[in-house]
Amino acid sequence: MSIGIWQVVLILLIVLIIFGAGKLPNVMGDLAKGIRNFKKGLSEGEEEQAEEKPKAVTAETPKEGKEAVVQARTAEDQPAKS
Repeated sequence: MSIGIWQVVLILLIVLIIFGAGKLPNVMGDLAKGIRNFKKGLSEGEEEQAEEKPKAVTAETPKEGKEAVVQARTAEDQPAKS
């Protein structure tokens, strides 16, 4: 089921009656700007997704607290290398 030529003519006639001949160019211009901005937004979204890279998770060694005390004790227990 597709839209035929007579359905398109009827839709255009109804739009012309609703908006009038004077406002029709403004309405179509606004519609074109909206479509252009929509396409621009889609392309920007695709570019952002392409630029994003998965970030590696790195573990940092604790410097303070109970773990730091344990690390200091284990370092003292090891014999010094000459």
